[in-house]
Formats: sequence, C-alpha cells, structure tokens
Amino acid sequence: MPPPLPRTDVSGSVRPRLTGQRLVAEIGGHELALTNLDKVLYPSSGFTKGDVIAYYLAIAPVLLPHVHDRPLTLRRFPDGVEGKSFYEKHKPKGTPPWVRTVRMPRSPGSADSGRVEHVVVNDAASLAWTANLAALELHVPMWRIDDEGRPAPPDLMVFDLDPGPPATVVECAQVALLLTEALASRYGWEAFAKTSGSKGLQLYVRLPEGDRPATWEEGLTRQEAHEVARRVAADHHDLVVVNMRRDLRKGRVLIDWSQNHVAKTTVAPYSLRARDEPTVSTPLTWGEVRRCAEGGGRFVPRFLPADVVGRVEADGDLFAELVDDGD
Repeated sequence: MPPPLPRTDVSGSVRPRLTGQRLVAEIGGHELALTNLDKVLYPSSGFTKGDVIAYYLAIAPVLLPHVHDRPLTLRRFPDGVEGKSFYEKHKPKGTPPWVRTVRMPRSPGSADSGRVEHVVVNDAASLAWTANLAALELHVPMWRIDDEGRPAPPDLMVFDLDPGPPATVVECAQVALLLTEALASRYGWEAFAKTSGSKGLQLYVRLPEGDRPATWEEGLTRQEAHEVARRVAADHHDLVVVNMRRDLRKGRVLIDWSQNHVAKTTVAPYSLRARDEPTVSTPLTWGEVRRCAEGGGRFVPRFLPADVVGRVEADGDLFAELVDDGD
C-alpha cells in the first residue's frame, strides 16, 4: 500500500480487543467500537460488515485525499444491499466528537434554517466509523470547504456516463474517449476515468486554479460542462445524448453534466457500491478505457475490493493528479 499522502491521517496503530459482542479498536489514536462484524451486507457473495470495514481501512491511504474537506453524503444499508437504504446528509446521531462536521447551506442562497451539518471524513478512524454505520457508499461534491469552514470554489469537473440499454460500458468507453479529446482540444484539460462501480464510467478534470470559478455560488463549471457535453452530442448524436429523457436514451450514452451543480454529489473514488456484489468505483488507465472501447465486450472494467487493493499496491493511485498539493 502506498504511504499516506500529506494531511491524510492514517497514522497510529489499529489495536483490536473483544468485549462482549463488540470489537473495540484503536485507530489513529481514537477508540472505536465496531459492532455486528459478521453481519452479511452483500448476500450473494457473503461480504460482511467486517469485510466492508477492512476494505475501507486498507484503501484509506488513497481514498482519503479524494474526500478530504469535502462534505460527505452517506448512503446507508443497515440490513444490507437487499434491504432498505437511505441517504444521510445530516451528521448521524451519536457522531463522535472527534469526527469533523461542518454546517453548510443546501444550495447557494439557502437561508440559515436550511443548513445541513455534514460529516467530513479526513482520517482513517472517521472512515472506519462511517463503515461501521453500514454506509457502503460515500458521495462528495466537486468542491471543498476552506480553513474557515466555508465552501470553496469547485476544483473538479465531473461527467457521469450512463448507458441506455442495449448500450453498455463499451459505449461508455467510446464516449469517454470522445469526451476527453473534446476537453483537451477546447480547454487543454486532462481527464481521468473511473468506473462508476455500477453500469457506466465517470470522467474527472482537475480545474487549473486560473480556470476555477471566483466563488462557490457561480455556476460557471456547470455551464462549461454542459457546453462540452452538448458539443460531443452534436457531433455524435447516434451515440450520445445530453437530455435526460428516458425515451431518448435507448442505445445511447447520457453524458450527465449536471453533477457539477454545487448542491450535487458523485460517488467518491474507491467507494464501494451497493450492487449484488461489492463492486468499487475504480480509477482506470486510458489503456484500459481503450481496451474496453475496442474490445466489443471482451474486457469489462469491473473490480471487487481485493482487485482494487491489489491495483493500488501495484500502481498507486491513478487519480493522484486530481488531488491538490497538501490535500
């Protein structure tokens, strides 16, 4: 596993001890009670809550920089992926005092009464705590909070590529190549691809500081993303659609540019997904994207936790260039 990146606290021992039905672990200097570790959250594969916690601790050094200082939305599955789930924006009841929280407006211009107190996961202990809540999916916005706890301008742009059947991830890979070419030719920006962990792919761009909006409220990033998506759709209308109407998406790939609204979130790199099996939203090389695009379905980028930990051990974080220095 690569060493922790700057300002990412995965230091300190993980010293477990059993007490009754609980496992008490010291993680990064914080004592944390982990419960129901043998509870199966993914019935088709037998993947337990203990397995979820172990995965998030193993991947913490590369996951944490991507959620650092980003208000978190949890998607929790108390009874596993076959049970009911819910999104949780407000900090959960019983949040430990050492877990960072921040009160944020729901959207630009929201009144103070409309604020939400989000959890912010900046260290391994906080990550393990969210996993113990059966928060399988971690969703974050494309902006961070500054040192004063205020929303900073977006530093990332994201495109969610969603296939309309019978289109598959193969068509998503083809669109990803078209989209990254458009971003490079129009703005000189480099894009990075990852699996959504579900059916499609997602493309990220780290916005150069000079190209970032002046304020959090400004919708420039969303407008630019829409314009790029619209141009790709206009040139490849048989393959790409930007209108979210279901009847227009059959056999084509939706480029969802709307995720760049400051009130929206996207599943974080290295987050688990709540599918039949514990798939992971996994960074890809452009060689893998091309293999998928040209392979006619012979290569489908789909990765489970052990696959992802092995990839990181071999190649490090393929999304490392998206992280600001010092994050």
